[in-house]
Amino acid sequence: MAFLTQAANRQSGEYNIDNSLKFEADNSEYLSKTPQNAGNRKTWTISVWVKRTELSSGGHMIFSAGDTYVQFDGNAIWCNFRAASENFFLATNRRFRDTAAWYHIVVQCDTTQGTASNRAKLYVNGVQETSFQNSTYDNMSQNYDTSMNNTIEHEMGKYSKEETTYANFFNGYMADFHLVDGTAVSPTSFGKFDDSGIWKPTGYSGHGTQGSKLNFENAANLGFSYNATSYIATNITAADQSTDTPTNNFCTLNPLWQGNVSYVGIIRNGATTLRYGSGTKASAKSTFGVTNGKWYWEAMPNGTIGSQYLGIQTDVNFGSGTGLSQDYTMAIGAHGAYYSYSGSLSETSSAFTALTTSNVIGVALDLDSSTQTIKYYKDGSVILSLNLISNMQDETIFPFIQNYENRSFNLNFGGYTINTISSAQSDENGYGTFEHAPPSGHYALCTKNLAEFG
Repeated sequence: MAFLTQAANRQSGEYNIDNSLKFEADNSEYLSKTPQNAGNRKTWTISVWVKRTELSSGGHMIFSAGDTYVQFDGNAIWCNFRAASENFFLATNRRFRDTAAWYHIVVQCDTTQGTASNRAKLYVNGVQETSFQNSTYDNMSQNYDTSMNNTIEHEMGKYSKEETTYANFFNGYMADFHLVDGTAVSPTSFGKFDDSGIWKPTGYSGHGTQGSKLNFENAANLGFSYNATSYIATNITAADQSTDTPTNNFCTLNPLWQGNVSYVGIIRNGATTLRYGSGTKASAKSTFGVTNGKWYWEAMPNGTIGSQYLGIQTDVNFGSGTGLSQDYTMAIGAHGAYYSYSGSLSETSSAFTALTTSNVIGVALDLDSSTQTIKYYKDGSVILSLNLISNMQDETIFPFIQNYENRSFNLNFGGYTINTISSAQSDENGYGTFEHAPPSGHYALCTKNLAEFG
């Protein structure tokens, strides 16, 4: 499947991005700053890496300065260069809905260009977008002043001109943000293609007087900019810093691969939670599937205890039944039930110890041993060890979750979690942030580990 290969981002070069910032629309999270002095409003560049986690219709703002902005509108990318009464924009025909992958977006504006079509350009993963569903950017007047770099509020993750109705908050992760004042910078200044044809970041310096660089390294001040005025973080805390980045992409839940339409859940919080939606038995699988290796992730119960399930599922399309009863699933329920599905549903009601919302459940999946197993840990101690059912042997396995109404699990694949982590344990490669150390030989589901063990 396309999103499994596109998710690779297996960076082995010399430049690494260590952190990203998680944005959640439900929490009205964004960064903002107002330049003290105007910069170059005619010539500028935005470069940012983004990973989407929700695909709802409407606007998902990446960066804005008044009516000059770049956003996802549904699944297309829209760039608007409007100021005053004039409106110049472009909207891609191509759709960007792969929530397993990071996208590198470069918006280049230079209204001093003599040729109108050269005054605004959009690049995604190093390639210029040239097919647009609707565009007026080539009507932009020469030497036109946009709102970018003006002395108005600039915002990341929100539409700066509206506070409520059309705020268009962003859902997902952003990393390695650059606003370059006074220069139309080529995307090859920010990244390059490796030998396998994957676009990867290379770093950049030189941002002009009013430019900005944000790499989210400073957890105490995630709005800190390496140039000019610091950004103000609104509804964002150190807990929103993530190690899910373009150079080490972590597993999350996949909004494209939930249960059937009668049981649609709501994926939130950096695609690490699944909540009650239009049905009572919402279910979802992860963005990453594995056929070998030893892997570890964690979860904490959320809401009322009971009838939520945590486990694994094979690579199947959901049908008319609930997510739990599809071919083939192994999962635990919070009331002590163990389920498998290989043509029928079975239960061992005494196989699991009752949970509280303070318990941390670890899941260790071993696909390398001659007998493939899944083990469950409660607060660091093994409580259940199961051999994979025969129909799951040598198949592609995905982490899986199913809810019942307000009963759920908060997941932690190691990149980001809403769970409070007190001990910050990592795997043996130093990847992931967990409450408990993964068992020996087990690793976080991230692309650097997948490149080595997957």
